[in-house]
Amino acid sequence: MSIKILPARLANQIAAGEVVERPASVVKELVENSLDAGATRIDIDIEKGGSKLIRIRDNGKGVDKDELSLALSRHATSKIHTLDDLEAIVSLGFRGEALASISSVSRLTMTSRPATQEQAWSAYSEGRDMEVKLQPTAHPIGTSVEVLDLFFNTPARRKFLRTEKTEFTHIDELIKRIALSRFDVTINLRHNGKMVRQYRAAKTEAQAEKRIAAVCGTAFVRNMLKIELEHQGLKLHGWITTPDGARAQNDLQFCYVNGRMMRDKLINHAIRQSYETSLRPDQYAAYILFIELDPHNVDVNVHPAKHEVRFHQARLVHDFIYQALADALAQSRHIDAPQKTESAYHQPETQSDNVPFDDYREPVEQLAADTEDKQLSVSPQSYQAAESVPSYPGQSDYQSRSYSDGQSSTEVSSPSTTRNDWVESNKGKPRPVGQVQDKAPSYKEAKAYSELMQTLPEPDAQASEAAPLVTKSAPTKQNEPVTELGKAICVVDNQYLLVGNKNGAALVSLVRAEWHRSYQQLLPNQEGLKSQPLLVPLSLKVDKAVIEALEKLNALFSPFGIQIKARNHTTIMVMGVPQPLRQQNLQNLIPDLLSYALYKQTVEPSQLAHWLADHVTLIKSDYTLSEAIQLIAELEQLYHGQLPLNEASFVQSVDFAATISSLIDK
Repeated sequence: MSIKILPARLANQIAAGEVVERPASVVKELVENSLDAGATRIDIDIEKGGSKLIRIRDNGKGVDKDELSLALSRHATSKIHTLDDLEAIVSLGFRGEALASISSVSRLTMTSRPATQEQAWSAYSEGRDMEVKLQPTAHPIGTSVEVLDLFFNTPARRKFLRTEKTEFTHIDELIKRIALSRFDVTINLRHNGKMVRQYRAAKTEAQAEKRIAAVCGTAFVRNMLKIELEHQGLKLHGWITTPDGARAQNDLQFCYVNGRMMRDKLINHAIRQSYETSLRPDQYAAYILFIELDPHNVDVNVHPAKHEVRFHQARLVHDFIYQALADALAQSRHIDAPQKTESAYHQPETQSDNVPFDDYREPVEQLAADTEDKQLSVSPQSYQAAESVPSYPGQSDYQSRSYSDGQSSTEVSSPSTTRNDWVESNKGKPRPVGQVQDKAPSYKEAKAYSELMQTLPEPDAQASEAAPLVTKSAPTKQNEPVTELGKAICVVDNQYLLVGNKNGAALVSLVRAEWHRSYQQLLPNQEGLKSQPLLVPLSLKVDKAVIEALEKLNALFSPFGIQIKARNHTTIMVMGVPQPLRQQNLQNLIPDLLSYALYKQTVEPSQLAHWLADHVTLIKSDYTLSEAIQLIAELEQLYHGQLPLNEASFVQSVDFAATISSLIDK
């Protein structure tokens, strides 16, 4: 068989096989052309599901008469002109095939009038060579494209169309996606002469939420979280829902890359992974996300329908999306009300701020005494030697740093300190932030500290197990044991929660509760803590001893979700950490952790969880009643209702005998 050039109509019909799948495909191409033309209003008329009529009218800049015939030609476009334009596409369309392909399988008429012309002109093509005919007509500024009898000349394609209702449903879903991508454009959709959708342009946040509710429903708006993050030229913004807004199907998943609708596998995987621990297998996340990046760093010319893209830095984009969503979901667990448990711990219906606190002072003082450092009979020279070891656990600047920017609003309302500083913060005098160590502690320094610590007296084992950070002084009075907490009444001295039950009242140390929450979150279960990859792996300079012991250290750290690998003989890379460590200053914490593990040599998981809790627990200087209730409720969930009520530094019963006696005497 001889080789021949395909006729223009046949070539366009072959191209239409990729571009025009169904009426919704035609609507997509034409509406995107309207958006590229700068339209702020688009009217869409559909008849019989699009098989009879598709008419798109916009108020864009229009097409000149001299270029109308070119507009219906194949590979003709105003959106790119050079290879450089192809490598940085900023428009929705760019191939110049849509109009030619659509006109080859339908009766297409294009009418346009730019602002520079007083007369509008219509163009349509006919014949084997698809010759374009022009004629004058009346039309406002903008463009209208009318597509009649889709697939009239390709019966094989027409028989694959579904029912009128099904085809219009596809068009309706498409317009929903477009409406969410451009809040600044008014879009009207009619079917068989009846107005079906009317999306008015949104200029305020309230109007934007109204459009979101119109597309996604009120349940989405009720459970949505706003996302806005920027990093190394990548920008992510939009809305995601909390796990309470999860759905039984994936019908509310909208993602856009530089304004282009997208169903990209890489993006979908990052989003699914961020929800992995929050949703059941039969649940789907709901979201509206916009990803913006330099057009040079993304290739949109990899899919016939432009549904997928190729990122030049795919790993960076994946981790960026994953971290942004995972952090937002983690913070939402602090913001949202905790789930109800079987515990009897409830917020009182009424409360009074005029409660005399005189008889609460003794339990408060006893709790303070139980959490103060024990005075050891050690020479001043030993203390000076210990202080001279840089960044060692217990001396790190981690003990007095402020919250990072990523914390939720409920946790940033007041200055925060570490557990060792709660006495100072209770007096309203938080300890000043220490100097950040630029150099990680060496193995020799850690060993020197280890030898020094061997000269100090060992604390009581039982007391150490109950309160790893501190040792207890002798209590002033033996109170009745607390068997349950009961109802929350009020916060005393900013850091203690007064609770009441059938046996009386008790005070709970919120400082100690914070530590227990951190400890339980960091204690590995049977499967271990799940590691979450860092957006950008952390590079650290370390001593040779760390590199040599890295395999052993990784065996210890693996159950905690801490992933470290050697880059060379002097550098390690921190690849991932568990969720409780995501907001920490890892550049300080990881060197301290390595030093601790090296000098200890053998560390049990519970000991390492203790150490981590000591170094990452952040304490507020004052608590509101709602914050205290939320903290204890979370603690009950972590302990499965079995709180450490036998720990004197956590809870103390309140003795009202003195107050009752005073009332009787009076």
